[in-house]
Amino acid sequence: MTEPNPKADLRYYLQAAREALLWKLDGLSEYGIRRPLTPTGTNLLGLIKHVASVEIGYFGDTFGRPFGEPLPWWEDGAELNADMWATADESRDQIVALYHRAWAHSDATIDALELDATGRVPWWPAERAEVTLHRILVHVIAETNRHGGHADIVRELIDGAVGLRDGNDNMAPGDQAWWANYRSRLELVAQQAGRG
Repeated sequence: MTEPNPKADLRYYLQAAREALLWKLDGLSEYGIRRPLTPTGTNLLGLIKHVASVEIGYFGDTFGRPFGEPLPWWEDGAELNADMWATADESRDQIVALYHRAWAHSDATIDALELDATGRVPWWPAERAEVTLHRILVHVIAETNRHGGHADIVRELIDGAVGLRDGNDNMAPGDQAWWANYRSRLELVAQQAGRG
């Protein structure tokens, strides 16, 4: 058995979450990746843009390591929720490249600091703004996975594609007919419970 390496473990789970989220764009049209499929406008490319912004803030500003690129959606007077969708002028390639640059910036911070290194999250309440790199790694892993779950549902609504990553759908075995029957049974149970 190898020596425990908590930072390597956290990096592994962060990278797995990053890649799973980005994979949800594969094979979709520009319309598909931008299409708002919830009442609050959740869309795949917007999720990527948001999570890139999250990493930039938490692994950058929090530890005094600014990203160095302007993010117009963070500027004073920016449109509310502007980090949750891509404008017509922001291409898929631009947003994906931003996310990759955010990874590199975050990874440089993670490499440079010890897990007990302290920082300050400027947008958190003062009583909990002082944090460690360990706490921020856990927070960003949770945030990325949370939005990965959103992306799972949005992608399934777009074209029925499901899964954890390419070649691993992590779903019960069953063909389209099996899933239709399964869903119908769940609907029936929900209706019966709702009448009870």
